[in-house]
Amino acid sequence: MNEILKYFPHITEEQRLQFEMLKPLYSEWNSKINVISRKDIDNIYLHHVLHSLAIAKDIRFTDESHILDFGTGGGFPGIPLAIMFPNCHFKLIDRTGKKIKVVNEVAGALNLKNVEAAQIPGEEEKAEKIILGIPFYTRVWKENNGNVTSNVVNIGNVNNVIPSNATKTWDEDLQQYYVEYKKGGATYKIWVEDEKSIEAKLDLVSKYNLGGAAYWEYDRATNSIWNLIESKIK
Repeated sequence: MNEILKYFPHITEEQRLQFEMLKPLYSEWNSKINVISRKDIDNIYLHHVLHSLAIAKDIRFTDESHILDFGTGGGFPGIPLAIMFPNCHFKLIDRTGKKIKVVNEVAGALNLKNVEAAQIPGEEEKAEKIILGIPFYTRVWKENNGNVTSNVVNIGNVNNVIPSNATKTWDEDLQQYYVEYKKGGATYKIWVEDEKSIEAKLDLVSKYNLGGAAYWEYDRATNSIWNLIESKIK
């Protein structure tokens, strides 16, 4: 929970309480229905909640916006984003009924009135009208004496800022590398966007027959990234 407060210190008391409830709620439901790797449940705030909220550092959804979480699984990123943006409507869909049951139970326990969850195959949600958003940059998060800052790194340069002795760990759920290391008394955390993570995202377009992909900070992409996109998006 401290990770959330470090990056989002200005949330309301109600939001803080809702975020605090996520771990016990998911721990309980995960013991019945496996929606998060059981070995990863202790890292739910760092690996799942905080990652779900990453977009909130760059984009503020306009009130009354309607956001679709396509293939939500156990409710990520939809549930954390619904807490963060209480005046927006979130529709969370997944083809697996057990996962949607968990989403409904968690949303109900949190009293999230802005969440609608449904067991729907993507094909029935007019997937061809859905555009997948992909960032062309990575944020390097720095924690030092309780202060949190971040720097944006071009997607082609991210490996240059990772120390040679730091270990990149592939997160199968997130489909991207995670790196954490210490330097000069500070802790650095990076959820790496690189060709491998971009390729995993692009594969979703054909897998779910989406309408296409959109990119922000497009001038940060490398030629190899554009070649990858050209090979994946027909």
